[in-house]
Amino acid sequence: MRAICILLMLCFTQTPAPASPVKTARQIMEQVDDVPDGETRRTLMEMTLINKSGRRRVRTVLSYSKDYGKDTKTIMQFEKPADVSGTTFLSFEYDEADKEDDRWIFLPAMRKVRRISGSSKNDYFMGSDFTYDDIGDRDLDDFTYKLLGEEPCFGGQCWKIESTAKDPVDAGYSKIVSLIRKDALSVVYADYYDRDKRLLKTLEVKELVSRQGFWTVLAMEMENVQSKHKTHLKIKEIAYDIDIQERLFRPSGVERCLLK
Repeated sequence: MRAICILLMLCFTQTPAPASPVKTARQIMEQVDDVPDGETRRTLMEMTLINKSGRRRVRTVLSYSKDYGKDTKTIMQFEKPADVSGTTFLSFEYDEADKEDDRWIFLPAMRKVRRISGSSKNDYFMGSDFTYDDIGDRDLDDFTYKLLGEEPCFGGQCWKIESTAKDPVDAGYSKIVSLIRKDALSVVYADYYDRDKRLLKTLEVKELVSRQGFWTVLAMEMENVQSKHKTHLKIKEIAYDIDIQERLFRPSGVERCLLK
């Protein structure tokens, strides 16, 4: 989803599209970025955090997302367990390269809405292995791209693309090496390298199916190979092109918003 919604950014939803001939890695990434995923989306997901000892913490998250042209608004709310219930994350993602995305989070224990600054975009989201930027929509112009080749993967044929950050400090990574399945135009595996060019994290799609005419990632796992911590995301319910009330996306009402 554009979202852990990309999921997690790295998204949960892609739609089938004919793979037209492409010449460069940049063109492939533009195709992936432009794949339609419906005008609106409702997603109920299960987030499982697994530490290096194997201890699991399971959270249930409900999200709504709506496109406004090339911009997207997303709201996510934790339902379970009790210690995170009511925690709500709101984001406005803008297509303009020079316009910084807006993000807010409501923490019930603090009883206040906190705006998330751009400098926090590489912080980890709610104890998971996804950063705020991972669950959003990265600007293609922040990276340069190189096509490393093609190989079979995840039941299909994939492009292998290296995305090198122009500014590793700002991007949070020095590079990302991704496998993109051609028929789905979806990332199915990725290696993330830290600013010192060491492998930091791996993303692996576990289940990819077609729902309502859209390719949908039903399960994925992000593993921090340095800390030995994992985050598993599983879609329990998903619906596309449904009616969504505008009031859900009001920053001033985040603390009173109850998703159902």
